[in-house]
This record gives sequence, C-alpha cells and structure tokens, in this order.
Amino acid sequence: MEEGESVIRQQDNNRLDFGKLQHGCEHYRRRCKLRAPCCNQIFTCRHCHNSAMGALSNPKDRHEIVRHDVSQVICAICNTEQQVAHICSKCGVKMGEYFCEICKFYDDDTTKGQFHCDDCGICRVGGREKFFHCKKCGSCYTVNVRDNHLCVENSMKNYCPICYEYLFDSVQRTTIMSCGHTMHDHCFEEMFKQNQYRCPICSKSLSDMSTTWRRLDAEIEATDMPEEYRYEVPILCNDCNNTSKVMFHIIGHKCGHCESYNTRVI
Repeated sequence: MEEGESVIRQQDNNRLDFGKLQHGCEHYRRRCKLRAPCCNQIFTCRHCHNSAMGALSNPKDRHEIVRHDVSQVICAICNTEQQVAHICSKCGVKMGEYFCEICKFYDDDTTKGQFHCDDCGICRVGGREKFFHCKKCGSCYTVNVRDNHLCVENSMKNYCPICYEYLFDSVQRTTIMSCGHTMHDHCFEEMFKQNQYRCPICSKSLSDMSTTWRRLDAEIEATDMPEEYRYEVPILCNDCNNTSKVMFHIIGHKCGHCESYNTRVI
C-alpha cells in the first residue's frame, strides 16, 4: 500500500515538474504566457510586452502592462488559456515553480530567491532574509544598509538620473548614494569612470574627496590671480549647504565651513 502511494506521489511530482526550466524568454523561465489586458496580445512576460509595445512607431500606441491586471494565462505545455493559477487546469503542470498570485508572476528559476513584499506591492529577488523594507524610502534595501543609509522619502519611486529608467520596479541592481538618492549600479560605476563624483540630483560629493581638496589647496597657493581678479565672491557649498564669501580663483572656491571645493558662485 505504501509503495503504491509512493509511486502515485512520484507520478504527481513528475506531472507538476514536466517541462521545468525548458520554456520562457530571455527574462524568465516559465511554462506559461500572459494575455495582456491592455492590448489583448500574448507575451511571455511583462518585459517582452513592454519592449514590443514601447517600440511601436506611433507614440500614442505605446504603453506598458499593469502586472496586477493580468487575469488570463496560456499554458506553454498544453496551450490551454485559463484564469491565472499556479497549476494548469488541464495538464496539471506548475506554470512556474515560484508563483505570486498578487503580481501574476511565474518563474521556474528559484535560485533568484524571489519573494513578495507587501509594502512594495511587488515581487523582489535576492532572498527575503537579505532585505528589509524602508518605510520612508518606500522600497526594499539590503540589510547591510538598514542602519547606515540616509533616508529620502520615496527615493526609489523616481527615475534613474543617468538612464531615466523607473527605479522602483527595475530589474537592474540599484545603489544608494551617501546623500540618500538612488541610481542603477552600472550607471553609478559609469559615472565614476567619467570622473563625475557628485550626485546628479543634489550635487553632494559621493566619496571622500579630502585628497582632491588638498591638491586644489596646493594648486591655488601656487597660482596667483592677476590684480583685477582679486575680489570676493559669494558661494554656496553643495556639501554642507552653507554660504560664505571667498576670494575669487579660477581653479575653485573653498567652503569656509566644511572646506569642500564642491561649491558654486551665487
């Protein structure tokens, strides 16, 4: 009797796992496709839809899918269209090893560590135990910045200041800058390669610039300005937000409060 039940369980598991990791698109491994409620067309995932619809020649026709509005899926194994569910109503396969009924999200590749964040309202990847939701910033961040990041209200519900992709539901990794603003990791790295060390949003310095400031001190000391350019100018410091008056110099103007050269003439 026990042996017979074991065989049945094995057969059930075989049915559920049939075709696992063998179907999908460049974004996800899944055993179903979505019918987009916005245009009634069929796509493997929302990214496939958004890429195709965003490339339409007529700007008025371009649009993005609202993941929560998806109600119909098509099984990739038996081609049966049905309501959103974890298991196909006809052939009995799991249409995704990971399934979120809220996001209508399927994925066979569970090594990504998918989890649904109720506060974000969407699924995230990376493992629930490795993330926390910051209420003020309005998004999930890695636990290593729980007590050492500067909160900026809804900082992730904005566009990357470099590539202008919406950050909140982007599939690209993001980084929190020391000022609290966020951007894509690869955009941040590319910005530094171009010798840009200020936040594109608030202009604060993003790293320890003390060595650079000392070099500027030496250059200014070694470079006398002509008599007609020896006058005071008012400046605003981008780092400490204080104003001060300093002698004009073509190389730079040093903040009288925090000694930063990240300043502007006002």
